[in-house]
Amino acid sequence: MLIREMIEGMEKQILSPYATLNVHSRGRAREEEQCDIRPLFQRDRDRILHSKAFRRLKNKTQVFLYPIGDHYRTRMSHTLEVSQNARTIAKALRMNEDLVEAIALGHDLGHTPFGHAGEDVLDKCCKGGFSHSEQSVRIVEKLEKDGQGLNLTWEVVDGIRNHQSEGKPSTPEGAIVRLADKIAYVNSDVDDAIRARIISEEDIPREIRRTLGLGVRERLDHLIHDVIMNSMDSPEIRMSSEVQEAMLDLRRFLFANVYRNPEAKGEEGKAKRMIRQLFEYYNENYEMLPRKFVCQVEAKEEDRDRIICDYIAGMSDYYCCARFREFFVPQAWEVDGY
Repeated sequence: MLIREMIEGMEKQILSPYATLNVHSRGRAREEEQCDIRPLFQRDRDRILHSKAFRRLKNKTQVFLYPIGDHYRTRMSHTLEVSQNARTIAKALRMNEDLVEAIALGHDLGHTPFGHAGEDVLDKCCKGGFSHSEQSVRIVEKLEKDGQGLNLTWEVVDGIRNHQSEGKPSTPEGAIVRLADKIAYVNSDVDDAIRARIISEEDIPREIRRTLGLGVRERLDHLIHDVIMNSMDSPEIRMSSEVQEAMLDLRRFLFANVYRNPEAKGEEGKAKRMIRQLFEYYNENYEMLPRKFVCQVEAKEEDRDRIICDYIAGMSDYYCCARFREFFVPQAWEVDGY
């Protein structure tokens, strides 16, 4: 018997009756020979982890643009925190950890440079609109591996597409990631904002702290426990109504005091103008795109706007700034001699 088949057999014995088993997967868009060691969802996790898009997350904004200090979150550290929260919940509920981890690692692959600021610009610039969740799906289905995509299972793609608030994942594992994402960012954003002295712990309304706990660690622990306790032996992944409302109140507090705070987000206007100018420049000078994107434009494989969005969305913060300097900032001029 293959190691993969042994693992699949153990899943049937150990996991919850509501868990998504590898043997019940809807499979891949392109059929492949299975690995003798790794089940489908574990293999998907590995493909995402080794992708170029995943590596670029280390230099993409989470909340603070170009922070001075090594301890502020990036899009990659956020992704790893989501993965850890989701795996903790999945293990306690006996759900499929490999599926949860694959969705968590892939959920933000499509994020733009400079976080939601970049996403807002591309959504306005691109004729068909732009959403980082749909871009994440586009990356794993088409853009990675020079147009081949990662050929992930249906369940992983569904979880990535539906990880935002308005999404409705088809698996309990996808629902776990959807909640784990919110738990991760409300807590880490509070932590980073306190570190940056934008807010203090005492600024958080007393009622929220009374319900969720005092301090980042206590709130994180309380939120994860609440999901586990309210989802045990159930096909539905949920929080208690009291804790869910308190988490939404904390999110509203962040919008009012951090996400829209001029001190914290003062550089966003510059980032938005930079991305808009790059988009307009490439639209007028598409031949300045990398060769593979030029070929796509000339072959009219897709609308030019979408191809330009693919390129810009894939940039790290640093690479985006470098391209802007190349096209819009005068270079020093020198000649030999005097």
